[in-house]
Amino acid sequence: MNAAIPPITEEDIAQFLIHTPDFFERHAGLLSAVQLTSPHGGRAVSLQERQAEMLREKIKLLEQRLMEMMRHGNENMLIADKLLRWSRQMFLVARPADLPSVLVSELRSQFSVPQAAMKLWDLAEVYAGEPFAQGASDDVKSLARSLTAPYCGVNAGFDAVQWLDDPEAAASVALIPLTAGPASAAFGLLVLASPDSQRYQAGMATDFLERIGELASAALSRVRD
Repeated sequence: MNAAIPPITEEDIAQFLIHTPDFFERHAGLLSAVQLTSPHGGRAVSLQERQAEMLREKIKLLEQRLMEMMRHGNENMLIADKLLRWSRQMFLVARPADLPSVLVSELRSQFSVPQAAMKLWDLAEVYAGEPFAQGASDDVKSLARSLTAPYCGVNAGFDAVQWLDDPEAAASVALIPLTAGPASAAFGLLVLASPDSQRYQAGMATDFLERIGELASAALSRVRD
């Protein structure tokens, strides 16, 4: 007795069409007869029309991606321009003692930071009496030296937040350690703060803030000599 022939499945049909590319050349009339359901309204459309819809959708997706890339490119150019202007202002400071205040004020201005403050330590003796060399507690110094990257997140009552003009308005903060190099201990801490609790979020990328810290640290070498 012959074994029953298994029924043909959709997978069998799909594999047949894949391995028989000339099928529709021999049966071209089938292409115009095939009807598919359009995702736009559920109406029946021809295979050619459905393919055209799919192509339009792909083009729309590519256009969206292109616009997003252009937007990111424009944003990066704006950030680079602000970073350049900030750096230029630091180069123009004649007196090293004026550098910390210019650095902070220009940072607030160029990057629209609501509040910013900075304290330094282990400086040249001539700057020991300057305001920027006063007020950093041992706890703040220890925190700065423990940071291997900028801290971003909610204001958890850090002592350094008290350096700000309005500590109570600091909902989120970025704490940027200032160092002479990757293997050097921090000689200062830069605090950025915002009333927006989402501006500085835990887990956000800190690459840009790290560049800010590197440039600030390099500029401040003038008060450490």
